[in-house]
Amino acid sequence: MAQKSDNKVKKPNFFVRMGRKFKETFSELKRVTWPTFPKVVKATCVVLVVVIAFTVVATLINYGLQELLGLITGIKGIE
Repeated sequence: MAQKSDNKVKKPNFFVRMGRKFKETFSELKRVTWPTFPKVVKATCVVLVVVIAFTVVATLINYGLQELLGLITGIKGIE
C-alpha cells in the first residue's frame, strides 16, 4: 500500500508564495498606463458635479415629500 504523500507535490512556503505574489503585482503595476494629471482633475470634477447634483435632487425630493406629508397629516415638520 503506497502512501498518498509520495504522489503529492509540496506547496512552497507561505513567505515564498507571498514574495512571488508581490513580485507579480509590482511587475503588473509597471505595465499600467497611468492617467495624466489633467485627466485626473477632469474626472474628479465630473465626480464632484455628479455627487452635488444627486445631493440637490435627493434634498429636493426629501423636502417635497416632507411638505406633502405635512399637508396630508396636518403636522408641521421640525423648524
